[in-house]
Amino acid sequence: MPPVVEFHFDFGSPNAYLAHRVIPAIETRTGVAFTYVPILLGGVFKLTNNQSPMVQFKGVKNKLEYQRLEVARFLKAHGLTRFAFNPHFPVNTVQIMRGAIWAERAGALPRYVEAVFVAMWEAGKKLDDPEVIRSTLEAAGLDGGDMLNAIQEQPIKEALIKTTEGSVARGTFGAPTFYVGQDIFFGKDRLREVEAAIVAVAAR
Repeated sequence: MPPVVEFHFDFGSPNAYLAHRVIPAIETRTGVAFTYVPILLGGVFKLTNNQSPMVQFKGVKNKLEYQRLEVARFLKAHGLTRFAFNPHFPVNTVQIMRGAIWAERAGALPRYVEAVFVAMWEAGKKLDDPEVIRSTLEAAGLDGGDMLNAIQEQPIKEALIKTTEGSVARGTFGAPTFYVGQDIFFGKDRLREVEAAIVAVAAR
């Protein structure tokens, strides 16, 4: 039986975008689809007393420079040419992460995820501006007005809180985080191990 593989993500993480770009090749090689699980990274940080790398390593000599080098290596290794660091970073992602809950319930999560990741990490859009969100979704054939209305409703808000708290309860402390069954893997640089775990579980 193929394993359940989950990708816990927040659009505000550039590494989540990079993982999103590599996941399809892993799905093709293994025949196992990833389940995308929206979480709010700010909520994860609060619940785990964690901080973003930009804050956590700000005063550490050479650390951020090395991280930029690793991103460049990852882009080259996977032939990713469209990535551009968002000039509005950090972007408050609460609206677009609630929107992922809306899209999932509407059966449009894959299209929504692709549109938002492209807008955030290729087009450099300011995705905490409701009008930018609306136009981005409408360009992708999604109802931006309906999404912006829906994310003000308590069930949508509570659903994102629930997925975030549930993810932390399982061991998540940042994004991207992956689960192969109950086994946790953190970061885009663990995708090789994620694939190996999928293959191992499927072979049992």
